[in-house]
Amino acid sequence: MAFLRLVKAGGRSRDEAEKPFWISYADLMTALMVLFLVVMSVALLAVTKTVTQQEREEKQHREAIEKFLDEVERATVRFTGVRVDRDRRVIDFQDRARFEKNVYRLSAEQGGLLREFVPELLKIASSDVGEKILKRVVVEGFADQSGTYLYNLDLSLRRSQAVLCALFAPPSVEEVPLTDAQLAEIRDLFVVGGYSFNDARLTAEESRRVELRLELYAVGDERVSAPAAPAGDFGVCALR
Repeated sequence: MAFLRLVKAGGRSRDEAEKPFWISYADLMTALMVLFLVVMSVALLAVTKTVTQQEREEKQHREAIEKFLDEVERATVRFTGVRVDRDRRVIDFQDRARFEKNVYRLSAEQGGLLREFVPELLKIASSDVGEKILKRVVVEGFADQSGTYLYNLDLSLRRSQAVLCALFAPPSVEEVPLTDAQLAEIRDLFVVGGYSFNDARLTAEESRRVELRLELYAVGDERVSAPAAPAGDFGVCALR
């Protein structure tokens, strides 16, 4: 009997000695689970915050684009026939910037229109919203489908170049001449592109045109300043 009591006592002592270990292990697992939940919660909050910030930036960017296009539209109001295609982000001169077949030179009236309108665009480009949104202005020329691809490509390019030549041409006596500062802005902001007949319109007459495409910054784009160019003489038009 004494032996049994000793055995029972020994077994009870062994069980009681093991209990603190299992309790500590359970606490450890609970602590690890809590830690895991905390880490996951922090990670989820960080991801949610990042997504929310990105959505906020995209919303602000869209609003800035709409505000910029609103200003461009207001600038076109007093220029009959000039409109803004908001979907394509293009300034379309419609009938006021058409060309005759195989012709790439602008008329005196067309050149005067450009020299009068572009300073308005430059004002918007240098505004707070313009500096934030506008990357550059691409002068795009187009041809009808009557010629070969390479011929029309060259013709389209010449029509685009004719726009820049018109802007840098001497103004008429009735015009307010562009300043050297404005001409420097045009040089830095405008680029020429030729598009052949890749965007033909319903008629050949409508296809022979030039447009100003507003190339805008995307969210997160780095603003790159144009390298400093020498001031003074801008040269002469090379079109003959």
